[in-house]
Amino acid sequence: MKREYQICKSCIMDTSDPNITFDEDGVCEYCNNFKNSILPEWNFGVGREKELLELAKKIKNNAKDTEFDCIIGLSGGLDSSYTAYVATKIMGLKPLLLHVDAGWNTEQAVENIEKLVDGLGLDLYTEVINWEEMKDLQKSFFKSQIADQDLPQDTAFFSALYKFARKNKIKYVLTGGNYSTECCREPEEWGAYPGLDKRLITDIHTKFSKNKLKTFPIIDIFVYKIIYKYLFGMQVIKPLNYLPYKKTEAEAKLFELFGWKPFQHKHHESRFTRFYEDYWMPKKFGYEKRRAHFSSLIMTKQMSREEAIKRISKPELSDDFLNKEFEYVASKLDLTTNELKDIFEGENKTFYDYKNKRYLIGLGARIMTFLGLEKRLFR
Repeated sequence: MKREYQICKSCIMDTSDPNITFDEDGVCEYCNNFKNSILPEWNFGVGREKELLELAKKIKNNAKDTEFDCIIGLSGGLDSSYTAYVATKIMGLKPLLLHVDAGWNTEQAVENIEKLVDGLGLDLYTEVINWEEMKDLQKSFFKSQIADQDLPQDTAFFSALYKFARKNKIKYVLTGGNYSTECCREPEEWGAYPGLDKRLITDIHTKFSKNKLKTFPIIDIFVYKIIYKYLFGMQVIKPLNYLPYKKTEAEAKLFELFGWKPFQHKHHESRFTRFYEDYWMPKKFGYEKRRAHFSSLIMTKQMSREEAIKRISKPELSDDFLNKEFEYVASKLDLTTNELKDIFEGENKTFYDYKNKRYLIGLGARIMTFLGLEKRLFR
């Protein structure tokens, strides 16, 4: 029986998340989780500057006599770009910037990276993923028919970052993860698989390809969460949670200082992610990741609910533009437009149709929630 449609009275999360719950006032669990679990400790980043500077001092003391005291994965998007600015100009650190090129950079992302590197006077190392392997894995994921189509890119980005840090003995990894624009976690059903699952990735690739991934970087979630952290002492730090971080103000600051240009929407620095989130997900699966993105901004008082409802009522990009992107993605992956259309029209599946570690990942997440290490809603 189809569930009656309902939308949160406070944000715009709705029953397109099939497991969402609402309280007696019609407020969703994401809003209540933000109010009860995230906000009391985070406090919009206000009053936490001392903690940030203490972190900076700790990083410096533990990285004496080294060329770089931390590493930052830089995509050219807002969060990672502002993290580079905060690390350098506010924390006084000497970060190495690492960009992982998976073959889908927009020109704007490349330009933003160049402007930041020049403006901050930092060193940049670019890790280029073997395109034939990247292409092969992405084609396998398309054929798998699951919603989690950005797992190949995410796996490449984070695995390469952690491997590079480990290889070069850099213990502090700074990321752009934050509560200000990401406090409303995207539901798993919307293609937000909760970690880098080597079993899932390998099973899908094996089922749909005869090729081997010889150089493609894959670090399983338990390797970087347990072995890298507790055996090698690697720490992942999110500086943007320790200061007031507002999207439009950060964009204006980066533009003023470096000529950095904002994107129309979150994740648009990747041409594939832009296509996946703006075309593939809403049209094939009926999921709008913008609901979670806008809801985060509503909760953190950066967007009104009325503005969010108006904006989500229409696509970010025109049908003509997205149809051309469909052809581009097909061509880049060595598929005909009709072949990609056949996949698009195929029967939808979920990651449960393939071997995975979801139960173990979920168990770990529940333990982290119990210990207060994970504040966002995780079912």
